[in-house]
Amino acid sequence: MGEAAALSRMAGRLTGLALLLSLGGVAAALIASVGAGQGAWHFRGAFTVLRYALFAAMAGGLLAIVGVLLARRGGGRGLVRSNLLALAVALIFVLYLGNQIATARSVPAIHDVTTNLADLPRFDTLKVRADNLENVPDNDDPKLKVLDAESRWKAIHRQAYGDLRPLRLNMSVPDVIARAEALARTRGWEIARADRQAGILEATDTTFFFRFKDDVVLRARPHPVKGGTEVDMRSISRVGGSDVGVNAKRIRAFLKDLEQG
Repeated sequence: MGEAAALSRMAGRLTGLALLLSLGGVAAALIASVGAGQGAWHFRGAFTVLRYALFAAMAGGLLAIVGVLLARRGGGRGLVRSNLLALAVALIFVLYLGNQIATARSVPAIHDVTTNLADLPRFDTLKVRADNLENVPDNDDPKLKVLDAESRWKAIHRQAYGDLRPLRLNMSVPDVIARAEALARTRGWEIARADRQAGILEATDTTFFFRFKDDVVLRARPHPVKGGTEVDMRSISRVGGSDVGVNAKRIRAFLKDLEQG
């Protein structure tokens, strides 16, 4: 009986710590993300909090596993459930954030993505960020180091996002812009310009937690050979070096939905 009581007490302490680290890590991550999105602090500081919150959740999950084993030996069913809760929260958080980190490492550290590198869609109402090409990485590649910033960006872009191509639709230019504008509004984008005659749509998409703003331009022109309309798109993040693949993902999804109508 004494041993069981001792195990139960130890399990109780571990359970409390596991819950604190797991739930606290998630709470800290949410506060950091929302606070950065509201402008309370810089997003880079929030990223630092996210890193430590990840470590805390991982530690909480490991303690929860030990807590489950001790609680079972000590006869504490309630403690088992509490530890399983801490473990579940830790696993979900670690898997989600770990997936984001893996994605960030799998894509290049660029934030300007387009369907047409040879003839870039241009912003008019919205402006390209002043430092857009100031920090294009060379990835320690001698061939990239000798290039100017724009050429280096295009070379990296071709390698990473070679699947992005202009879209041809059997519609008139005004009809394409009308459909694109409606689609953008359903996504909650802020429309800056929708000129059906000029074939231009400019809009801003805002991410959920950090409230990052990404500017989008869609250009529609008569196809010079096949008829119909050729559609190009460009998406640029206003801040940061890497977009974690978000801009390419946005373009793929939007053009797919635009094509399907």
